[in-house]
Amino acid sequence: MSGLQGKVAMVTGGARGIGKAIAAALAADGAKVAVVDLDLANAEATATEVGGGARGFAANVAQAADVDAVVGAIERDLGPIDILVNNAGITRDSLLMRLSEADWDAVLNVNLKAAFLTMKAVTRGMMKRRSGRVINIASVVGVVGNRGQANYSASKAGLIGLTKTIAKELASRNVLVNAVAPGFIETDMTAALSPEARQALSAQIALGRLGAPADIASVVAFLASEGASYITGQVIVVDGGMVM
Repeated sequence: MSGLQGKVAMVTGGARGIGKAIAAALAADGAKVAVVDLDLANAEATATEVGGGARGFAANVAQAADVDAVVGAIERDLGPIDILVNNAGITRDSLLMRLSEADWDAVLNVNLKAAFLTMKAVTRGMMKRRSGRVINIASVVGVVGNRGQANYSASKAGLIGLTKTIAKELASRNVLVNAVAPGFIETDMTAALSPEARQALSAQIALGRLGAPADIASVVAFLASEGASYITGQVIVVDGGMVM
């Protein structure tokens, strides 16, 4: 496929898991992908694996100076950014009464502040060119909440609100902003679950199984494509029917 031929895509948290699958899907559709991660070696390894002229870049996207620097480096090396995927995220789970201020701040910084910083840096050029796509990776827990994840749920709910607001602000410039909200997806985190815990999770899902990173990546690739040119401000839940 070559639907994204000539496009430049920036994927944060792109070195592994869902981010890596997104990078691979966009590269397969013809985009030149900037894989952005804290660890440069991992980012470069993923870029080599996905191919298509992908490049690895290191940045802490919760820091404004890092964001400005990495956006500048991507645009010098690959060209203006046409597609931004905010996938970087962390968890620091605990019940409210045990949740530390440091863990609250860490999760909100990476999961929400980073998206604000990257969107502000990248969409400036998109607005001038009157073209661009932003896809934010939220979560079903930002829609329905989850016990023990006050910080994570708040960050993802905030990301949904941010998505809708910026979609309204940038629509007149033909910059489309959407969110994808994954349910339970097979990642390093879920790989450590016991068979009993996995069965309990699967029982909550209408399709009876956890999703794969590729299930999320295919929706992101669609939102980045011309086929999604009349979609903005939406939250697409990809959860196997868990929260319907």
